[in-house]
Amino acid sequence: MTTPGGPTVRRILVGAQLRRLRESRNLTREAAGYRIRASESKISRLELGRVGFKDRDIADLLEYYGVEDAAQREALVALAREANHPGWWHSYDDVLPNWFETFVGLEEAASLIRSYEIQLLPGLLQTEAYARAVVSAGAPNAAVAEVERRVNFRIKRQSILRRESPPALLGGGRRGCAAPADRGRQGDARAGGAPARPDDAAERDAAGDAVPVRRARR
Repeated sequence: MTTPGGPTVRRILVGAQLRRLRESRNLTREAAGYRIRASESKISRLELGRVGFKDRDIADLLEYYGVEDAAQREALVALAREANHPGWWHSYDDVLPNWFETFVGLEEAASLIRSYEIQLLPGLLQTEAYARAVVSAGAPNAAVAEVERRVNFRIKRQSILRRESPPALLGGGRRGCAAPADRGRQGDARAGGAPARPDDAAERDAAGDAVPVRRARR
């Protein structure tokens, strides 16, 4: 059994299923936690998909919740194991806050991404030089190696736009706020303030105050 969406979405799916099963039996989180020798807060984190799963915990909870169908039990255990596999972004733990890992996991699984930026172009539409200028401006004291890792991470996120079925990307921003402060030193930043766009992912509206961004379907 392979479920698309990456580990973040799989954890959310497993957690939601565990919560549904618990509530169907009118059981409290405290009671479920006692069953697996854990706290109520751990059950909460499991159900929200914020932590990994142990086979023993899943098996004990399913037994406690009265799930007798072997196929259903095996499917949920298998999905929990898939959810424990780290996503590619975990290799960037040294430069990412914990909350952003969840964001990227959801981004990986999204079919539609909406974004509104008041200062910069969305990370998914930034060129490497533009991203480097943004990162450098935001962390002026960061070591060169850290800046390059952050830039590499941002560019790697853009791989979702090159999939066979990429997510639709919709958003907008305020005109005149699309370039980092040191755009004059960046070869990819044009005089108008916008970076060279990756593929045909960005469209700018010449009329009005807003700058809409859409990912063009090929």
